[in-house]
Amino acid sequence: MAAIIEHGSLAKAGKALGISQPSLTKSMNRLERELGITLLERKPTGAEPTSAGELVYTHARLIRDEMQTAAARLQGRESQSDVVTLGVLPSLASHIVPVAIAQWKRLYPEVQLRLVEKVQIELLWGLLRGEFDFVIGQTEFFDVALDGLKQRVLFRDHLNIYARTGHELFSQREVTLSDLARFPWVCPLVGGRQRNLLDKLMADAGIQSFPRPIEGGSVDFMKALLASSDYVAMLPEHAITSGMNDIVLKPLPIVIPALKRDIAVILHERRPLGVASLDLVAQIQLTAIQLMAGTAAN
Repeated sequence: MAAIIEHGSLAKAGKALGISQPSLTKSMNRLERELGITLLERKPTGAEPTSAGELVYTHARLIRDEMQTAAARLQGRESQSDVVTLGVLPSLASHIVPVAIAQWKRLYPEVQLRLVEKVQIELLWGLLRGEFDFVIGQTEFFDVALDGLKQRVLFRDHLNIYARTGHELFSQREVTLSDLARFPWVCPLVGGRQRNLLDKLMADAGIQSFPRPIEGGSVDFMKALLASSDYVAMLPEHAITSGMNDIVLKPLPIVIPALKRDIAVILHERRPLGVASLDLVAQIQLTAIQLMAGTAAN
């Protein structure tokens, strides 16, 4: 099915796959009968996917790619020691992980590294599907649906509430949650702990409504929005102190003990890590501890 959609016709797909057009047509008809829905619109100019076909195609493509990867590994063209695939939260990819990777690469110059930034729930589902060797993320997202994963805490990340240096809130000696509720927020995409924590903090303070936050998956986007507006956001210290953003963004004078999160390496129970991956995990942990110690000293 993926080949038909990509080539635009059964004839071209059959030729690429080395299958006769009647055989390919028979296979597609069987697939549509099994699913009980039309996947392709046959036209004189070729074949086009229906809306349901587009949906199934996204999964078909992933299945095909995974089978090709499995075949390559079985044939020895790509071993686990040659490639490390890492999934990481955007907030960690802005500073800690790049610094760690630069150090790790000196020991493993021949190992290919693939790094993917996603929100937490997408990282975990990707880990279950075998898209990543391991994930660096938060510890608060395990439930029954994610059985098969295990985690080990690497370090504790401290969160602050940030705004631009000229923000009205800095004129106050102390800032309360009621003060924060008067201003717009930008938060990680739904599924991120900061958004859940923000809702809980406001609810515990008896604040039932505040401006609906903008949700984004990019830390750079969040920092740029803060620097150019009256938005506020909850971000880890290391995400701000990287680059020049610490000049225009500052933590607000509010103390909330709950603004901490544990960062862990998350693994699949049935897929042990190789030596290169284990050393990368160790380097990320060491780098985080060193960077946060330096931030605390400053």
